Amino acid sequence: MNFFNPYAPLSDGKRRQIGIAAFITIIGLWELIAGFDIVDSNKLPSPMEVIHAFAYLVWSGGQSMLLEATLASLTRIGLAALLVIFIGIPIGILLGASPRLNAFFSPLIDPFRSAPVVALLPLFVMWFGIGEQMKITFLFMGAVVYMIPLVRDAMLSVPYRYWEACRDLGGTQIECILRGVLPIAAPRIFDAMIVSTSILWTYITVAEYVNADNGLGQLIQNARRFSAMDQVFAGIIVIIALALITVTTLSWIKRRVYFWEGSQV
Repeated sequence: MNFFNPYAPLSDGKRRQIGIAAFITIIGLWELIAGFDIVDSNKLPSPMEVIHAFAYLVWSGGQSMLLEATLASLTRIGLAALLVIFIGIPIGILLGASPRLNAFFSPLIDPFRSAPVVALLPLFVMWFGIGEQMKITFLFMGAVVYMIPLVRDAMLSVPYRYWEACRDLGGTQIECILRGVLPIAAPRIFDAMIVSTSILWTYITVAEYVNADNGLGQLIQNARRFSAMDQVFAGIIVIIALALITVTTLSWIKRRVYFWEGSQV
C-alpha cells in the first residue's frame, strides 16, 4: 500500500469513496455528540434538526427564503468574481512580465494577503456607504489581493527557455510574453482564478452583515439573533456546498480546457 507516496496514482472512483467515507464519519460523530448531549442543543443542533430547518428555509409560508437568499449571494459573488478576473488577471500578467512593475507594486499588494481584510470593513462602509457598491467592493478587494500575486507567480514560474526561444525566432518582448510565456502560465492562472473565486465565499457572510435586505449572510445573522442555531447551521452548510460546487465546476472546466494537465487540479 502506497499510503505515504504522493506520486502513487489514485483513481477517481477511489477518491470518491474516500471522500464519501470522510463525510459519513463527520456526520456520524456529529450525531453522536448531539445524541449524547455532549454539547447543548442550543449550541450544536443535531443533523436531523438541521435537515428540518433546511426544509423550512426551502419552503415555508408560500415562499423560499433560502432560494431568495442564495440568488442574492450568487449575484454578489458573480459580480465580484467578474471584477476580480477582468482586473486581477491583467495586472498579475503585467507584474509577471515586467520586473520593474513587479518591484514597484508587489510591496503594496503582497502584504494584504496577510492583512485582516475584515478589519477594513468599517473603512469600506465609510467610503462606499452601506449599499450594494460596498458589498461588491469589499468582496472584490478580499479576493483580488490573492489573484494578482498568484497570476504574477504563475508567469514567473515559466522557465526562461520559452521566452528565450521566442526571442530567437525574432519575436518582440511583448510577443514573447503573449505567445511564449502566457500560454505556458495559463493553467496556473486558471488555478489562481479557482482559488480567488473560492475566497469570495469566505467573505460573503461578512459583506452581507451590513444592511443587507437578503443573502445567505443576512439569513444566518437573522437566525442567530433569534437563537435558531439549526437555521444558522443550515445556512453555513449551504455556503459550503455552493463553494464546493463552484470549485468543482471550475476544476471540471480546467480539466477540459487544459486536458494535458491531467485529471487533478
